[in-house]
Amino acid sequence: MRVQQGALPIVKEVGPYVYKQYRRKRVKHFSRDGSKITFTQDQLYVFDEEASAPYRETDHIVALNMHMNAFLQVFEREITDILQGFANRLNHRLNRTPGVRVLKRLMDRIRGKQPFNWVQNVISNILDSAKSVLQIGENDPGLAILLVHLNANIKAIFNDPKSMFVRTTVKEYLFDGVRFCINPQGLAKAICNQIKDGGSKTIRELKDGSLAFSFFNHKNGTGREVYEVHTGKDDPMRVLEIQKLDDNHHLQVWLNASESETSTCNQINGTDASSYPPFRQKGDSMFIFSSDICRSVQLFYQKEIQYKGIPGYRYSIGENFINDIGPEHDNECFCVDKLTNVIKRKNGCLYAGAMDLTNCLDAPVILTLPHMLGASNEYTKTIKGLKPDAKIHQTFVDVQHLTGTPLQGGKRVQFNMFLKSINRISITENLTTSLMPAIWVEEGIELNDEMVAFFKKRLINTLKTLDIIHWAALFGGFGVAAICLIYYVVQRRKPVVIEAPLK
Repeated sequence: MRVQQGALPIVKEVGPYVYKQYRRKRVKHFSRDGSKITFTQDQLYVFDEEASAPYRETDHIVALNMHMNAFLQVFEREITDILQGFANRLNHRLNRTPGVRVLKRLMDRIRGKQPFNWVQNVISNILDSAKSVLQIGENDPGLAILLVHLNANIKAIFNDPKSMFVRTTVKEYLFDGVRFCINPQGLAKAICNQIKDGGSKTIRELKDGSLAFSFFNHKNGTGREVYEVHTGKDDPMRVLEIQKLDDNHHLQVWLNASESETSTCNQINGTDASSYPPFRQKGDSMFIFSSDICRSVQLFYQKEIQYKGIPGYRYSIGENFINDIGPEHDNECFCVDKLTNVIKRKNGCLYAGAMDLTNCLDAPVILTLPHMLGASNEYTKTIKGLKPDAKIHQTFVDVQHLTGTPLQGGKRVQFNMFLKSINRISITENLTTSLMPAIWVEEGIELNDEMVAFFKKRLINTLKTLDIIHWAALFGGFGVAAICLIYYVVQRRKPVVIEAPLK
């Protein structure tokens, strides 16, 4: 493939592949005062052949080999950390060695003094020799041997890959899993065991002992997360507002300013997007929390809408979602800076339109909007074939403003990874650094005709009846007032007859 020789990737969207999502909340308990409820959530995804036609789950695709790319980048980061830690310990140990301290003090005293330059050179050579005896670095033979073995075992671990991409089916990539670590031996087996014990949600062990990577298989079945939400008792504006996640009021994912202070990035705000607080007002905003990306997202009022005759308000994300991230926006807690040799700013933050999910997913995954809508040119120029369109790639939700019921909407995000050359890893040696899209997802909701009819009967018709009664009462009041006024005027115009008393 040309990408393996340094060419920029050319992407082509295929799909949509539509799955029906079924949710069931399992109540664990209510609080004593009835203000909170705790539950878990089951999910089931079923392929919708009719909505997906002409596409099928068995369609073959060529996609980014995410599990291999993630492993290589994590390996690179861990090796770098190990070497840096070793170098720091080495310098610390040398600085504590009495002889070295004496030599350094002597160098400080004679530095710049012409007669003693030759002495300074001798001392420098002694210190350099001491470091060379102990120090390990990129050129160390032991490290070189390790990398040679790793290159050889990549073939055994990831099924002899010829590139950073894998040919598979849609069903395997999303749910069934792309198999790897098939009958590994020696070092390959040890690495596979390490991957298995890593606890990644997207990797699971199969019955034959091999491993499988899939995007969404872990989302099928009983949910692991335990939610505590407000019931709306005494305050309907807080209905379904998340109070705790897994018995914690805050996340432990992003950076905090201190141990005693929770950053805004770790705050859990809003609902889980299955419903929203009622009595919305024009111009307001609201929050949703998404565990998939480990953060709360603010939605802003856009306009009034009509959905199949039901009035509501439209909300969408703002620029503070992923466009505005950094110390100048008071949210540098999202700048985890765990990616090496990638396209990022000097302060470690990614450019506008991209967010590092390494801390959230335990993998070097980058979040953007679909087709990198609104992303910096620093990223879009590294990929060919993108076609961003706000109408189909922007996140939005239409809400019935009186009840908080979602009428229709779509949470739209794209998951990407950096492609880059990793030192001494042969399969990556000619890669040009780019932000490579893997998949974009829309989690949509649409009120069906049955619910629309129910809504109209129970709410809209009731509101219309109340509206009629309101105006009838108003005009009736005006009518009664007018009659009373006329009666009063007529009574005043009648002649007053004074009858003389009888004598």
